[in-house]
Amino acid sequence: MTTPGAATNGAQTRIRGVQTSFDELGTPLRDVTFCVVDLETTGGAPGESGITEVGAVKVRCGEILGEFQTLVNPHGPIPPFVAVLTGITNAMVATSPRIGSVLPAFLEFAQGCVLVAHNAPFDVGFLRHEAKEHGFDWPDFIVVDTALLARRALTRDETPNCKLGTLARFFRAGTTPNHRALSDARATVDVLHGLFERVGSLGVQTLEDLQTFSSRVSTAQRSKRHLAEPLPHAPGVYLFTDDRGEVLYVGKSKDLRTRVRNYFTASETRTRMGEMIGLATAVRGIECATPLEAEVRELRLIAQHKPRYNRKSRFPERQHWLKVTVEPFPRLSLVKEIRDDGAGYLGPFGRKQTAERAMAALHETFPIRQCTQRLSRQPKSSICVLAEMGRCLAPCDGRIDVEAYGEFVTALRAALAVDPTPVVNALTTRIDLLAAEERFEDAAVHRDRLSSFVRGSARMQRMASITSCPELCAARRLDDGGWELHVIRRGRLAAAGVSPVGTHPRRHLEMLQASAETVLPGIGPAASASPEEIELVLRWLESPGVRLVELDGEWTSPIAGAGRHLRRLDNARAGADHSEPGERRRALRPVGP
Repeated sequence: MTTPGAATNGAQTRIRGVQTSFDELGTPLRDVTFCVVDLETTGGAPGESGITEVGAVKVRCGEILGEFQTLVNPHGPIPPFVAVLTGITNAMVATSPRIGSVLPAFLEFAQGCVLVAHNAPFDVGFLRHEAKEHGFDWPDFIVVDTALLARRALTRDETPNCKLGTLARFFRAGTTPNHRALSDARATVDVLHGLFERVGSLGVQTLEDLQTFSSRVSTAQRSKRHLAEPLPHAPGVYLFTDDRGEVLYVGKSKDLRTRVRNYFTASETRTRMGEMIGLATAVRGIECATPLEAEVRELRLIAQHKPRYNRKSRFPERQHWLKVTVEPFPRLSLVKEIRDDGAGYLGPFGRKQTAERAMAALHETFPIRQCTQRLSRQPKSSICVLAEMGRCLAPCDGRIDVEAYGEFVTALRAALAVDPTPVVNALTTRIDLLAAEERFEDAAVHRDRLSSFVRGSARMQRMASITSCPELCAARRLDDGGWELHVIRRGRLAAAGVSPVGTHPRRHLEMLQASAETVLPGIGPAASASPEEIELVLRWLESPGVRLVELDGEWTSPIAGAGRHLRRLDNARAGADHSEPGERRRALRPVGP
């Protein structure tokens, strides 16, 4: 699979040096114009209360650029306790303009600014509500809340609370807040500058840093955000490495630089990721042509490097299969790999417990032997307990010959590969009997066995359908009019690319086919790629808008296969999980579509 935009040398990927622009590094706080706003109102609920005063201060790089202040007629009486608190009376606002007249002037004053308020949800909430009520479009302001910023930057040992008056005293503001809009806005300006000095020592230098600042992000973690700068704004895979070059973590994203930068901000809250960032000294990026290529590369790199901080997909080789052994009296065996030995297989299962449940479902349906000793064509052993219970055909004492036993084995192999209906019917009947006896726990055990078998069978049939195709080419139109192209060989993504708008996709597809990875046939449905990769490819092929361009071979699944039973099992499980105990008899049984 080729990757545009990345120079490769064997397994290593080399990213060319990039001279980043100031825009990519963020907007320095000294270049940002802030509009610090404060409101006085008749109450605390927008729509039920009105605004009585608006005050705002425009400031940039510590310099006051302008002030805005006006009383507002709230179109209703001011409660006495509010009048006492603010000093604003009904007489003072009787001839003042309504908020519908004030809003256009304020929005013009704040145009192009970052809004700042102490307890911003309150002030901004009122302004947004009034703008909507009066038919004004509310600009997409960036909002900074000094109360929230103070809670993140200061400790309780420094300030007992984050009220405006307390912070104004702590930062020695030049204006004392007095519940008048302009005075409180001026005090908030001084608090804002005091907070800038505090967080600046913690590495917050840009507006982007300020938006994502949190006390949970250590200075060391934040100082490593430059590691993301060489990465492109493109889909791909990223690898965090330590000072020895060991891969610590592998991830994927539709935008490499934006995603990696988030690891150094408050948006990353996972403890283990914080530990990983502390060890990381570099981030390596591999740009991918399509999101599917990024997903596939992530799986392959995780399997290759087995990074300690990745929890999923590290060991795709750990697979479990059910095997119908090849001997005179075959039995089911749990194995870790498949061979070209003519045996029947079911899998792969990611967990041994799941495979064991599927095996139990098959033993409930087909009474083949469960003992492990080798039996000749004329066995003479004594029978076991299962035979005495009628749950085993007992070939060990010669009561059934090879040919008659083989008929059950043939039906078993058909249930594995083609039609699981006999297993579904047998387990459903058993579940009904147990539910009728109100043995719901035992019924749930059989339901889980049935689910493990059907899901395993459906998974194998889906994978086998695509891995049997030597080559499949598919395309999907992009939003800009171009085409996303993939070449898939025996279920493995062999090449990925994009045909830009205005060019014929056929030519690009032919180039991809010529340079695509050669994939040879193997044994079993997961010989060419990991089960996770094959399922990723299948999900993309089945997604809306995908068109098949070329197909070498047949992409088919059995019409009576396991897939048709999946929805019934999902409905049955959902019903059992949400029903009352008295209703479980009905819920435990798989229901019709």
